Amino acid sequence: MTVRKTKHEMPEQKPKDRIKNFKEVPYGYDEKTAIEEAKRCLQCKDRPCVIGCPVEIDIPGFIKHISEGDFDKAVEVLKTKTSLPAVCGRVCPYENQCEGECTLLKIGEPVAIGRLERFLADYEKNKGVKIPKKGKPTGKKVAVVGSGPAGLTCAGDLAKMGHAVTVFEALHAPAGVLMYGIPEFRLPKKIVEAEVDYIKKLGVDIKYDIVVGKTITVDELLHDYDAVFIGTGAGLPRWLNVPGENLDGVYSANEFLTRVNMMKAYKFPEYDTPIKIGKVVATFGAGNVAMDSARTALRLGAEKSYIIYRRSEKEMPARDEEIGHAKEEGVIFKLLTNPKRFIGDDKGLLTQVECIKMKLGEPDDSGRRRPIPIPNSEKKIDIETAIIAIGQSPNPLIPKTVKGLKIGKWGNIDTDEDGRTSIPGIFAGGDIATGAATVILAMGAGKRAARAIDKYVKSKK
Repeated sequence: MTVRKTKHEMPEQKPKDRIKNFKEVPYGYDEKTAIEEAKRCLQCKDRPCVIGCPVEIDIPGFIKHISEGDFDKAVEVLKTKTSLPAVCGRVCPYENQCEGECTLLKIGEPVAIGRLERFLADYEKNKGVKIPKKGKPTGKKVAVVGSGPAGLTCAGDLAKMGHAVTVFEALHAPAGVLMYGIPEFRLPKKIVEAEVDYIKKLGVDIKYDIVVGKTITVDELLHDYDAVFIGTGAGLPRWLNVPGENLDGVYSANEFLTRVNMMKAYKFPEYDTPIKIGKVVATFGAGNVAMDSARTALRLGAEKSYIIYRRSEKEMPARDEEIGHAKEEGVIFKLLTNPKRFIGDDKGLLTQVECIKMKLGEPDDSGRRRPIPIPNSEKKIDIETAIIAIGQSPNPLIPKTVKGLKIGKWGNIDTDEDGRTSIPGIFAGGDIATGAATVILAMGAGKRAARAIDKYVKSKK
């Protein structure tokens, strides 16, 4: 049997059209294309793709059912391990995980596992979501702090095990970074809302506008619940720490994307949440958040949107797909360039950034070549908005308010591989434990913690 060497293409909006709207860029596979793509799977006995999946999905299993046209059975197999397939199928870095382990890489491109997962999730959403049978009620109660990917996954798994689960969310809407941190054109809000609705139908109760650490403490939760899972993420922005960073027009990526996503700045003046973009926007950093910010700026009307990054394209941490989309849409990449200071006018408004050219030296602790400034290579660039997207640190509120909780060097909560902390009954996972990482890794942490919590609460008398 001859196997097609390349993935079936994903239909997408044309770049010239999509930079004028916030609609999702890829359209998704139709049924015929999904079946044909699924037939590329070799059904390897050693299942390397499963080894590469942080949430342990039976990938060959659901793909086999797609290839046979049995989408309902494929959904059933898929959702035995994940409660957020529509999210994963859109934002998971599968090229570095499940697809990165695919045997077909030896002859060409891997099976489009992420696209097939998205296809199934969308198929189920259109047909009607089926709620699985839950375990017999255990009488145990678990509090989950934070409704991001780690918290939702942990809550969903615990509910299916028969535990009573309450999620405490600080904001007025659920899903954390899925809702406020990823643009509409990459992860539509209606998709996230549907995934959250599924979690609720499993029996999970979500309480909003409750800031654990202020409104209520973890100690108080532990008094009322048999266990607590902390999944508050990495919401503390990192800054460049260069002169002028306090000028009007300089945003953290966190604030910028939150204003656009949850506060609907892209619908101004319908929603009174303006963002002063101007004609020229510069985003500093080269991860997925940086690409999201630079692409969002174009959709808000920027004539020029720069990515300014101190290393070369080879060292960029963003997904290749996101870099490719940014290039197609006209984002301008200024590589081997590092900001030295921001410059403003007499009113305190940002007008320029002074940058210095860099060259790459020997690899540093991250394994990437260290950027070294080139003397006397400074150059000023006219900009009106700057977006700092160089990463985020763990949310510090809970680590600072729980006595006896062991904290790591970077402010993260120390845990073992199953999310156990230094305090019995308190578990943690996702970015609050690891620092900023991917959605799927946070989901994997939530899943492992759920198993550990199940074992812990059942051991209590």
